Amino acid sequence: MFTIFTNHPGEFAALGTSLCWTVTALAFENAAKRIGSLALNILRLAVALFIFMTINLALHGQPVPLDAGEQVWFWLTLSGLVGFVFGDIFLFQSYIDIGARTAQIIFVSSPLITALLGFLLLGEQIRPLGILGMFVVVGAIIWVIVGKGHIEAGKGSQSAQDDHPLAYQRNHPHRLRGIVFAFLGALGQSGGLILSKIGAPHYDPLRATEIRVIAGFIGFIVMALILGRLKEPVQALANRRALRSLSIGAFFGPFLGVSLGLFAVQRAPAGIAATLMGLTPILIVFPSVLLYKERLTLREVLGALIAVSGLALLFVF
Repeated sequence: MFTIFTNHPGEFAALGTSLCWTVTALAFENAAKRIGSLALNILRLAVALFIFMTINLALHGQPVPLDAGEQVWFWLTLSGLVGFVFGDIFLFQSYIDIGARTAQIIFVSSPLITALLGFLLLGEQIRPLGILGMFVVVGAIIWVIVGKGHIEAGKGSQSAQDDHPLAYQRNHPHRLRGIVFAFLGALGQSGGLILSKIGAPHYDPLRATEIRVIAGFIGFIVMALILGRLKEPVQALANRRALRSLSIGAFFGPFLGVSLGLFAVQRAPAGIAATLMGLTPILIVFPSVLLYKERLTLREVLGALIAVSGLALLFVF
C-alpha cells in the first residue's frame, strides 16, 4: 500500500482534493444562497488568505512569498484570475441558478477539458487505459447525478426543494444561464490548473496557492468596484450563519483543497489529476445520507463502484 502511495502521490493528492471539495460544495452552496456569489467569493478568499499568511509566516518567515520570482508570480497570478475569478464566479452563480448537483453534471466536463489542454499546451500523453478510466469515472458521475436529479425533481413542493442544500431546481427561471455558467466554471477550473502547472511545476504548493488566492481576491475586489457592489461583502459580515459556512468552505476549499490540487497537477498528468478531483458528485452522496437523511439508492451504490473501477484504471495507467 505504501508503495502505491509513493508511486502515485499526485493521484492520492487529487483524491484528497475531491474530499475537500465535497465539504466545500455543501458549505458554499449554503452560504451563496444567503449572501450571493460575489460576496461569498470575496469573503472566502479573504479567510483563506489570512490562513495562508499565518502559516507561511510561521513556516517561512514571510506572510507573502515575495521571493518567488517574476515568472512564478506572473503565471500563478494569471492562474488565480482564470481559476478563481473567471471560473468560480460562474460556478457559484450556477449553484444559485440550478443547484450544486445539477451544476456538477456540467462541471464534470472539466477533466476532459483539462486533458485536452494538457495535451495541446504541455504535450502530456495519456495511454488508452488511462483515457478509458477517465471516461468510466466521468460516466459514473453523470449517471449518478442524473438519476438522483430525477428522483429529487419528483419529490415534494418547490418550497421544500428550495430549502434543501442539494436541491434540483428543474423549473428555475435562470436554468439555461445556470447551465452555461457551470460550463464556463469548468473551463475556468481547467485553465487555472494548466496555468499553475506551467508557472510553478516544482514550487511549494502552499506558497503557490497563496499567490493564486491573492490574485483572485484582488480580482474580485476590482470586479465589485466596477459593478458598484463593494458593499455586498460588508453587509454579508452580519450574516453569522453564512460566515460560519464560508469559513468552513474556505479552509477545505481555497486553502487545503486547492493546495492539494496544485500538488496533484505537479506530480500527475493534468487530465488524470482533474478526473480524480472531479469525484465530488459521487462523494457528496454519502454526507447527504448522513446529514439530510436521504435514502441511498442502488444507482448511487453501483455508480460509486463503477467510479472506483475507473479509478483503478487510472492508477495502473
